[in-house]
Amino acid sequence: MAEAESEVSRTRIMVAVNESSMKGYPHASISSEGAFQWTLEKIVHYNPNGFKILLLHVQFPPGDGFNEMNRVYTSPSDFQVMKNRNKARGLHLLEYFILRCHQFGVPCEAWIKRGDPKQVILFEARRVQPDILVLGCRGLRTFERIEFGSVSEFCRTHPECPTMVITRKDEDMPPNRVDD
Repeated sequence: MAEAESEVSRTRIMVAVNESSMKGYPHASISSEGAFQWTLEKIVHYNPNGFKILLLHVQFPPGDGFNEMNRVYTSPSDFQVMKNRNKARGLHLLEYFILRCHQFGVPCEAWIKRGDPKQVILFEARRVQPDILVLGCRGLRTFERIEFGSVSEFCRTHPECPTMVITRKDEDMPPNRVDD
């Protein structure tokens, strides 16, 4: 009963994470790593038990044949069962973020969906109803946003909940801003 009450009183922060476009899986993108780290340092830091991190990874394009989409992962031990099987793309990424949450002492859940990240993130925000959605942003210029699209800009302008967009630091900016 007390655990259920504390679960209700926790502030639920949904953080969308993706893989690095430069290094690929299992490396996190600069933007999602920065947004996650900012969330831990600026929001969760002083009261880890008062928050719950909801980690969403959207795989695009769809069609990789992975069938574990609706499973929820809550601790590092959840991944031990899969150590001997071929891990699907994205599991290593979620494992990295869940491990970081557990090291920090903040409860978490993580899941993978596939589809258009803009649509899926908004759908999942509507479904799980977090208190806030945190997204990383590559800091694209106007022309780059038009050419390549901006998931964070779309989610910021079509919010399903309060949304915070964290832009990469200048020192983390690769030579090509589109890289992440």
